[in-house]
Amino acid sequence: MLKTYLAGLVILAGAIGLNVLARSMGLVGWYEFLSRLQDDGTAALAATRIRDYLWLLVGYPFCLGLLGFLGLRLGKLLSGP
Repeated sequence: MLKTYLAGLVILAGAIGLNVLARSMGLVGWYEFLSRLQDDGTAALAATRIRDYLWLLVGYPFCLGLLGFLGLRLGKLLSGP
């Protein structure tokens, strides 16, 4: 249970950091993308840049998966074998 909780904390903190990083790099985050989609409909799909799609569909999930892996490893390290 501790491992899962620590993984969740690492993912949460990492997701916040990734959103700050994405914004500073001029990338669209999920909240902004979904908000645009709600406001503009399918026109938002065409207006979104390729690099934003790459971030949302490849980069962000990969980073979150890596953070989850690291969180589980941390939990295992702290709780013993």
